[in-house]
Amino acid sequence: MRNWGEPAFEASLPPETVLNQMEMAVIVCDRFSNVIYRNLFAQELFGFAAEDDFVGHSILSLGIAEEDREQATELARHVLKGGVWEGTFCSQRADGSMVYTRAHAVPLRLPSGSIDGIVIFSREALRSNQRDQDRYGLLERIGERLAGSLELEITLRQMSETLVPQFADHCFIDLFNGERLVRRVSRHAAGWTPPPGTWADVGEQVSYPPDHFCAKAMDRRDAVLVEDVVKHRFSAPTEPSQRLGDDMGVTSVIAAPLLARGELLGVMSLALSNLSRRPDPHYDGFDRDLVGAIASRVALAVDNAMLFEEERETALAFQKNLLPGEQPPRLDGLQIAWRYEPAKPLESHGHGIQTQVGGDWYDVIPLSAGRVGLVIGDVEGRGARAAAVMGQLRAALRAFAQDDKPPADILRKLDEWVRTMTRPDPPRYGDEVRRTPLVSCTYFVYDAWSRTLSFANAGHEPALLIVDGEVSDLEYDSRGAMLGIRAPGMGGDILFNEESCELRPGATLVLYTDGLIDRRPKENGEYYTREESRRMLRDAVAGAARDDVESIARAAYEAVPGDIDDDVAIVVIRTAPEELPVAQRDFPAEPIMVSEARRLAAETFASWDVHDEQSELACLLISEIVTNVVLHTASPSPRPELVLEGVPGGAFDDLEEFADFDDGLWGPGAGLGRREPSVKEFRLRLRRGRDSLWVEVFDSDLRLPRIRSAGETDEGGRGLYLVDQLAARWGARPTTDGKAVWFELPLR
Repeated sequence: MRNWGEPAFEASLPPETVLNQMEMAVIVCDRFSNVIYRNLFAQELFGFAAEDDFVGHSILSLGIAEEDREQATELARHVLKGGVWEGTFCSQRADGSMVYTRAHAVPLRLPSGSIDGIVIFSREALRSNQRDQDRYGLLERIGERLAGSLELEITLRQMSETLVPQFADHCFIDLFNGERLVRRVSRHAAGWTPPPGTWADVGEQVSYPPDHFCAKAMDRRDAVLVEDVVKHRFSAPTEPSQRLGDDMGVTSVIAAPLLARGELLGVMSLALSNLSRRPDPHYDGFDRDLVGAIASRVALAVDNAMLFEEERETALAFQKNLLPGEQPPRLDGLQIAWRYEPAKPLESHGHGIQTQVGGDWYDVIPLSAGRVGLVIGDVEGRGARAAAVMGQLRAALRAFAQDDKPPADILRKLDEWVRTMTRPDPPRYGDEVRRTPLVSCTYFVYDAWSRTLSFANAGHEPALLIVDGEVSDLEYDSRGAMLGIRAPGMGGDILFNEESCELRPGATLVLYTDGLIDRRPKENGEYYTREESRRMLRDAVAGAARDDVESIARAAYEAVPGDIDDDVAIVVIRTAPEELPVAQRDFPAEPIMVSEARRLAAETFASWDVHDEQSELACLLISEIVTNVVLHTASPSPRPELVLEGVPGGAFDDLEEFADFDDGLWGPGAGLGRREPSVKEFRLRLRRGRDSLWVEVFDSDLRLPRIRSAGETDEGGRGLYLVDQLAARWGARPTTDGKAVWFELPLR
């Protein structure tokens, strides 16, 4: 017989034998989160067969869900620093099924006291009865709704709509704004609203006492359950909120911290009360675990939404600062209205994906002699990079436009520049991927005095033309290729066709980007086709055709119902109904014609009621330019030597000799040779705008003038310097048969 006090066994049981008897998973990891021990129940809990032992592998090999991996990493860091952690994880078993586990982690200490690893105790958080299966379904729905949202307000609203009233009568979400805790959600069952001055409303600051369950949840960084509020009294933030809780019959509450990437974002609290008259208005430990799992997903969704909004706001500010100002410039012969709208979130009809600002842009560029350059375009992609590319494009196009070349030449030059933006992306699978942004745009040049519109298109949507209330597409012979696309077999050269038309008095042009007509949702969840959207756009514009340009821009934006999926740029221009003052005359390129040109200008300015001082200044500058033209047009231009292989002698003395040879081959006027006119002439053109005088002098000389420094004894060389100092702007541009020198003088 065993004496009292003797041990029951001769030898103690090995620890492994004891641990294998536990119906709780025990997992030990080293400092690098690799599993060094697991008991038998861990293998059963996570669904691994004996031959699939995960000892030696990372703790993540247990199938921890993607949304919980960041939390697992933070767990390891916290415990290795000596802390204790408790929370809920979602894992995928080896057979593909999901299991939610409640984990408790403590440091693994050596006899010396140093921390050498982590010990994790885990049990299943979801059981198999119907009530818990309903909770499981709730968690799945929450995950699905959060996965489709990147808009913070939508994320929070969808969250509260899912929880109330199915799981809670009251839902509060408070987020930190700097050091302040601010209420972002206050939702209640049956449409009930707290009276003013009781529970904090949305946008108000919240401050919880230290013993409040929300304060404890944030301090412990774990969900806190108050099963029976009546038995466990706590200090409410204010006395009115305490009284309201008593009056509402709040029975049970759970608070869970919102933790993402190691940062405390705020707290979520749920409460049951007599508001919905539930049979058992109390939460239990399982509900606490569930809310902990929900909170981790909400926190990650909130953090992603906040990061998305920060990036979106940055890109939007970037975009708006790179675009022209809110008010269009005042231009002669044109009324202009423009509108830019960033993409809006498409939360309805199950779409759920939020969009960013894109690369749409527009611009109005003053050119020589009152002419105007107009552009509308769209950079492929979204976000800050698309906005940055857009800004570079706009700056490049403005610089190219100052050359005053035809629209097709400008697009060709812009296309070459876009190709230089090719950059290497980070290597993928050992290969370097190079990408060039794709850009669609149309560039227009409008002359309000002649009413001529010249344009070239690079794969952009055709503009709408309104004449006498009738709406039609502006006719293009070719839409052209987008900028950045290389033509196969053509050495990379893209041809852009230049076209022109005359805009009648009062004609209106509506330019827009494809976000206006692309992917607009219907009420039944489908989308309008592009043809449907275009038809609605034309109808809306036709209905507003007699209104001002601002009204037309608004009608165009509102034409197609539903939120836009891409950003939208709209530009509306209308030609003046009246003719603008202009006068011009051709003169022989002879010195005596300088005074004749000056006399014509003086008489014209007098008929336009231009002040004498401005008229005299304009006539002075006209004299300088015309004198320069007469002198250089009368002198022979330097002729380069042209060398052609296979031609007898291999060279021509000048262009005229080459022209004779060329005409002999192809017929008169068909070749590259250019014949000078027998009598050289120049043309003087005068234009009056609302705020400026414009003067142009045309001649057949191809050489563009430039300012040069004149010595003290030089007789010439000061004319263009004088023009540069006295005119508001001046310049020279090539024409089809020579050049034009122009300047602008303001009308004071």
